[in-house]
Amino acid sequence: VDGREMVHLGSNNYLGLANDPAVKRAAAEAIERWGVGSGASRLITGTSGPVEALERDLAAFKGVEAAVVTSTGWQANASALAVLAGPGDLILSDKLNHASILDGAKASGAVLRTYRHGDVERLRALLERLRPRHRRCVIVTDGLFSMDGDVAPLAELAALKRQYDAILVVDDAHATGVLGDGGRGSAEAAGVADDVDVTVGTLSKALGSLGGFVTGPRALIETIVNRARPFIYTTALPAAMAAAARESLRIVREEPQRRRTCLALAGRLREDLRAAGFDTGASTTQIIPVHLGSAARAVEVFGRCAEAGLLVPAIRPPTVAPGTSRLRISVMATHDWDDLAALPDVLGGA
Repeated sequence: VDGREMVHLGSNNYLGLANDPAVKRAAAEAIERWGVGSGASRLITGTSGPVEALERDLAAFKGVEAAVVTSTGWQANASALAVLAGPGDLILSDKLNHASILDGAKASGAVLRTYRHGDVERLRALLERLRPRHRRCVIVTDGLFSMDGDVAPLAELAALKRQYDAILVVDDAHATGVLGDGGRGSAEAAGVADDVDVTVGTLSKALGSLGGFVTGPRALIETIVNRARPFIYTTALPAAMAAAARESLRIVREEPQRRRTCLALAGRLREDLRAAGFDTGASTTQIIPVHLGSAARAVEVFGRCAEAGLLVPAIRPPTVAPGTSRLRISVMATHDWDDLAALPDVLGGA
């Protein structure tokens, strides 16, 4: 940054795969064969071989019937919600869900209600009152919340889904590749993978590439391809990005030590930060917030970290609520402990 080398503590490249030689080689080879761009939407020019192969791999990885790859994670949420709900339906969304979920839910035409973050009893009350009035109900949640580093209460949500005949959708953008014994995400980690009807995710975080995906029943995936406007009217994901993501997925399956290292480093850093008196909220994952309150304070501490060679993003409104500004630390498997150990001391005066 400005000619200085810095330790990047703000990247979502959790497993370091964006810089992995095998992943870069897969992308380069795909560019040589398929070119840089895809040229048009998939319904105009069809689907490249690498994208088709990635969709098969993602479906197998998630243990479901089918998958569709989208150009961005945002588009994945918009496409899924566009076909899952419409006028006369109900969408119940965690208050801290990603903005793409909120925008997709609004665009669907369904009635949208939010519930307090992680508040299962509030969700139950909404279901009890509103479910009988609507034809279909979708419960949608982030699996791992990107600004807080905590995970959704998926076991409880799965129970409510069954009780009230709802559809459970999980956005696993930040959990895919990192959480669960096989890296399959938050539902695997919670032991409820079979209860999640639809999973949305990205290729741009732990998988180190670009794009998004939706996995679930084949009928849903085919409906997205043929009816979801966000999918239909967007240029297809380039083959090189699909080839890179496919190689990353192979590494996730075959090298579990990467996610174990990432989570172990994060756990050690979180313990040190808490021991030093910092508020890291309910984080249990590779994302660690350091709550500082005011936006001005967050920016000031960001500057102090930068002076020490640590790039730690300051998160302020409108991304988070006023009075809850924070630093957001993202731990990567490729960090050395020496990269992280100095952080509590650098923050010492915060």
